[in-house]
Amino acid sequence: MSNPVSQTIILGGGFSGLFTALHLANQDYPDSMILIDSNERFCFKPLLYEYFSGEMDSFQVVPRFAELLKGSGVTFVQDTVESIDLHQRQVKLTSGTSYNYSNLVLALGSVTGYFGVEGAKEYALPFRTQKDAIAIDQHLRNCFQKAAQTEDPEQRRKLLTVAIIGGGPSGVEIAATLADFLPDWYAALKGNPQEVRIVLINNSKEILKGDRDSMREIAGKSLQKRTVEIEILLEAEVTAISPSTVEYKRDGKSETLVTSTTIWTTGTDTHPLIKDLPIPDENRDKRGRLKVKETLQLQHFPEVFVGGDCAVVEDASLPPTAQVAYQQGITIADNLKAIASGNDPKPVKVSLRGTLLKLGLNDAAANIYDVLEVKGEPAHLIRQATYLRLLPTPIHNLKATTEWLSEEIFHNHINLHDVGKKVVQAVEVVGDAVMGALGAKKLLHMLGDDEKKN
Repeated sequence: MSNPVSQTIILGGGFSGLFTALHLANQDYPDSMILIDSNERFCFKPLLYEYFSGEMDSFQVVPRFAELLKGSGVTFVQDTVESIDLHQRQVKLTSGTSYNYSNLVLALGSVTGYFGVEGAKEYALPFRTQKDAIAIDQHLRNCFQKAAQTEDPEQRRKLLTVAIIGGGPSGVEIAATLADFLPDWYAALKGNPQEVRIVLINNSKEILKGDRDSMREIAGKSLQKRTVEIEILLEAEVTAISPSTVEYKRDGKSETLVTSTTIWTTGTDTHPLIKDLPIPDENRDKRGRLKVKETLQLQHFPEVFVGGDCAVVEDASLPPTAQVAYQQGITIADNLKAIASGNDPKPVKVSLRGTLLKLGLNDAAANIYDVLEVKGEPAHLIRQATYLRLLPTPIHNLKATTEWLSEEIFHNHINLHDVGKKVVQAVEVVGDAVMGALGAKKLLHMLGDDEKKN
């Protein structure tokens, strides 16, 4: 099958790809648009922890592409890309379908990187997608059921021990989340919740490497005050993983942690399709990602735009985060529209708004524009409201935000004595000022006044 050449193909429905499509759909873009992804649903990864813990529903965190793109004019194709021919301007899918393109957007994201650790790919559980979350949920429930039924203390300890590999944001966030709700799971099975054990294993000498010292301090203290205390093993290099053990080296000694659950959160690798492109090494970084111009166009292939984890922008050092990919998607859309209108594309401008870190149920840390830091419940409200504002479409945003306001604000945080003030807080955190230092300071001031009055 061959389609008309006057069309834009978007490969990958992550933040870069989806927001490219949605932004183009609102600009009277003249070419037809096709978004191709192997999954049926978009995954709002920053909120995957809330989906996993049951704090948010699937329609909020993993909505279907068909729903998000309804009425947009963008055609969604659920299929897997087999090959990309940059010279022939053609994309082939595993179904046998092929598409020619006038413009191509590479937004394939990254894949889990295991760095050659023996058994990691086979036995460790990644946490990147809805399927991953469901698999971990089912695995842990099975382990806890068995633990509640065994009288062997060693077997029970193994079943109740969860090892998390990697002390970056993902590792810290999943560790804190598990440490809060797993004890409740086990208590519901008539088990002793204090027997649940969470072990965070990190290769470097500090968690959240590269973040601000104050954020690491906030996170470190928060991890120690969860429902069960999280054990943190620093400067521990994982060497092998089996179904029942994690082997690591620490202080020159080899050690073994007995566990039935190993969750892998450390690092990513470049997508195989990106590695297979005929792009010379000088136009790639050391991880094989594509070096692109400031306009996000591929070197020597100006009709191809690259965003998200696939791209390295020249003269810029950008973290592989959702906020970066989202802004790149909007830039790609603007530049595609500019080219279609006979105008020159413009350089990408990314605003790094700070760090929003989930630290268990109803707890978080927020570093806003490297100017203001917030922790605890106010940071939790800021984090969720901020991400809800970034949901892909106005309708989806409204549905998810309404649900969140109902559950998070009015059910969990309001009592009869401070209804008025909490409603004002809800407006502040959901409004446009939520990511600005002024809005955050106002929220803190309000909370501070409340504490003084009490």
